[in-house]
Amino acid sequence: MTAPVTVPTPQQIEQAADTLAQLVDYLRTEPPSADVLPLLTPLLDEDDGIPMLLSDVLRAAARAIATHAEPYSSDVRSVVTTLREAATEIMQWHSLHWDVRSLARAIASPPGAAS
Repeated sequence: MTAPVTVPTPQQIEQAADTLAQLVDYLRTEPPSADVLPLLTPLLDEDDGIPMLLSDVLRAAARAIATHAEPYSSDVRSVVTTLREAATEIMQWHSLHWDVRSLARAIASPPGAAS
């Protein structure tokens, strides 16, 4: 038996977007790399980071729209196609977690050490 799904509210989605906007504002202050890394790590996690989650959201939204849109017009088909294409493109960003790991190694290395 599948556990019931909790439906997020538009306010919760807005709160998540506001948190990301707050992160952008903070990063624009150009904090030290050692302060940036702990923020990037969960953001770009290879399994639960923003690229994977946003890709899943867009793909699931496309599926829901394709299943329930009445009438299923060429405009609806175009939106579904665009959502699926965006999901595929965004999922390719999941490899950024490797860059975060490289950054962590670089920060941990003493100055002048070979990478």
